[in-house]
Amino acid sequence: MSLTPEQLERYARHIMLREIGGPGQQALRNAHAVMIGAGALGGPAAMYLTAAGVGFLTIIDDDVVSLSNLQRQVLFGTSDVGRPKTEAARELLNDLNPDVNIRIEQTRLTAENAEALIAAAAIVIDGSDSFTTRFDVNAACHALGMPLVSGAVGRWSAQVSVFKSGKTKGKALAQRLPCYRCFVPDMPETEETCAAVGVIGPLTGMIGARMALEAVKEITGAGTSLAGKLWLFDGLSGDSRTVALPADPGCPVCGE
Repeated sequence: MSLTPEQLERYARHIMLREIGGPGQQALRNAHAVMIGAGALGGPAAMYLTAAGVGFLTIIDDDVVSLSNLQRQVLFGTSDVGRPKTEAARELLNDLNPDVNIRIEQTRLTAENAEALIAAAAIVIDGSDSFTTRFDVNAACHALGMPLVSGAVGRWSAQVSVFKSGKTKGKALAQRLPCYRCFVPDMPETEETCAAVGVIGPLTGMIGARMALEAVKEITGAGTSLAGKLWLFDGLSGDSRTVALPADPGCPVCGE
């Protein structure tokens, strides 16, 4: 189905890009993305994916908006305090772009429900702040052969990567791409959440936007994938670097 005149105007700045153009915008329109978490990372990522015209967006979150969220979680306002995050998010995103079909799941993703919740998607974006959730999302994405965009922030530092381990099953180790557990093999003894250590607000918006950028690249095939690499950013110095992230042959999820 071709784009309507209104859609051509809405997405004109994308269509002008030779790396996206009409076919890339159609790919976005046909894509189903799943957002894990509607908070500090998932919020801005969801806003940019909605603005970009992703056809179907599922948001999974079981939390409600609290006053302490508003320092960094830009999907919400003061009047949303006490509301489920998914409901407040859908309301704002529907206004941002009615083209996008927003589905919400007011639940916590677990090892038991992860595959069922994401099975219909083309890509998953994980903005959760729990290692348990990250491990469960990673295992499900690997099992389903689904790309996973993962981001994390703490204090003044952040990281983003794309994991496509399920896309390379059966290949030699040197050709395989890592999964998240190749990077974090074991559950940390303590979780340094934003509530425990603090976080500078604008950094979360920056990283959420970077996660949306990587998702758009994966959907449209634009540019170079971040799979097999880890992007690190220091907000205090403004320095960033990208390091290689090899597959771990002893990984408990994708290893041999």
